[in-house]
Amino acid sequence: MADTLGKLKDDIVRSPAADRLKDELQSYVQARATHALSGLGSGLAKGTQALAEGKPPGQAVLKAGASQLKDSLKDKVKGMFGKGGGGKGGGGKSKSVTVVEDIDVGVPVREAYDQWTQFQEFSTFAKGVVSVEKADDTSSNWKVKVAKSTRSWKANVTEQVPDERISWTTEGAKGTVKGVVTFHPLGDSLTRVLLVLEYFPKGLFEKTGNIWRAQGRRARLDLKLYRKFIMMRGEATDGWRGEIRDGEVVVDHETAVAEEEEEQDEKAEAGGEADEPRAEEDDEDAAYEDEEEPEGEGDEAEFADEDEVEPEDAADAEPEEEYEEEPGEFDEAAEEEDAEDERRVAARR
Repeated sequence: MADTLGKLKDDIVRSPAADRLKDELQSYVQARATHALSGLGSGLAKGTQALAEGKPPGQAVLKAGASQLKDSLKDKVKGMFGKGGGGKGGGGKSKSVTVVEDIDVGVPVREAYDQWTQFQEFSTFAKGVVSVEKADDTSSNWKVKVAKSTRSWKANVTEQVPDERISWTTEGAKGTVKGVVTFHPLGDSLTRVLLVLEYFPKGLFEKTGNIWRAQGRRARLDLKLYRKFIMMRGEATDGWRGEIRDGEVVVDHETAVAEEEEEQDEKAEAGGEADEPRAEEDDEDAAYEDEEEPEGEGDEAEFADEDEVEPEDAADAEPEEEYEEEPGEFDEAAEEEDAEDERRVAARR
């Protein structure tokens, strides 16, 4: 048995495959050693510099090790956030965050829209918004506080339709945003505001917030603060009624306001013209009724006269019947009296 194992070992050691395996293993060990030495290069350089400055060897070794550890951690953090040379996050591309939030606001759609167009007012109610300066009708400069630092970016409105929608893009050193907000009337004094954001973070805090979905919570909170602000006032502080298409102003604010006023005047005139024929008809009906009233009064007078005459006629008619009977009775009595007179005269003779 021992002879068999020894012979097998000699065959393996002498085989070409074993020799090739040895060469590959040796090459791998050399490559790992070279990589380790190259990684320690900056640390050894700093340690050598510390020794040249007269510092003790122990401090030089500690400085070299700290430098190497710092570089290693930095490379790992970059790789985790998509800036490393390999792994899933390679290529420097950051993942986007999509935020979709909506809220119902108890004001008419015009008031809700007008208040949103007042970007400079966001600093009065939105959390973290330091200031907003409106450069022109399509662009504005924002400053927002993130943790203990301040971020700045420029916002450009790409589309704006009164009482319907506003879309925009922002560019900053720590991220970019594409957003759109739409306004949907649910009643005379109820409006639904729908907000959609696509966020591309770049900074360390921004990407850390990306992991914890901090942007969605911030958007939800800002919408609630916006609702509180507009509903406590009951109306918008002001409004921009212009129209923007493809980042260009196609209708300015003054023109839009003039068109709205003209449209309202036309509606008022149309309503007045519709009321005038009705008023004329009412006047004609009233005049017709006034004309008919005297005839009615004459008829009533005639009927009243007839009613008054009828009793007299009836009274006159009744005595006539009685007098028709009375003459007969009077003639009989007269004849009897004449007969008695004749008898008296005859007796006297």
